[in-house]
Amino acid sequence: MEDTDTAPAPQLSAVEARILGCLIEKEITLPDYYPLTLNSLVSACNQSTNRDPVMSLDEGSVQRALENMKTRGWVFQVTISGARVQKFRHNIKGKLPRLEKPAISLLAVLLLRGAQTVGELRQRTDRLQTFPDLERVEAELNGLISYPEGPVVACLPAGPGRRVALYAQLLTGEPTGIAPQEEYIVPPAAVAPTAADQEWKERMEIEIQLLKTQLARLKASLGVED
Repeated sequence: MEDTDTAPAPQLSAVEARILGCLIEKEITLPDYYPLTLNSLVSACNQSTNRDPVMSLDEGSVQRALENMKTRGWVFQVTISGARVQKFRHNIKGKLPRLEKPAISLLAVLLLRGAQTVGELRQRTDRLQTFPDLERVEAELNGLISYPEGPVVACLPAGPGRRVALYAQLLTGEPTGIAPQEEYIVPPAAVAPTAADQEWKERMEIEIQLLKTQLARLKASLGVED
């Protein structure tokens, strides 16, 4: 059973996670309209498509969440010359500087749609980032799991009641309503490695995690229980 001391502390509320996911999504899919106005952001948060759960947020709720996120550096308010309204943009690269577009795209979909399988993530992320195969998706997810400053994503392996592994973002804290804590994989808090060891360590962690995921999938397809 995982030590509760290693469980990641929540960094975002559910509303803040929805806002962050929307800002990342719209930056990629609607660059001409990004940064977003408050009204546009409310509409994005309340979309009935590509959202799980569907929310019904009012302008005040989104404004309060934005103010809280601004104080913690998750979003910036932008003043554009000639514009009559304030706009907002995310600061994901400032908070998680090691992430590149493929991983950021996966994280956005996890923020917007909750825990998902590798196959679901590949399909649903296609609007933001095209992955050539499932192995590339798994490699990016394992990079998020092994993020040096602490895990950003957890793998919930296949087991009783779940035929395939799910992946969940950890920015809102420990996954709830899916599995008890001992059933998901979060690596111990990272110890700062030397520069010479870092690349080798990250590569080995990704390969080991990929093998575990493939083994869990094989067991599930054969109906074998641990």
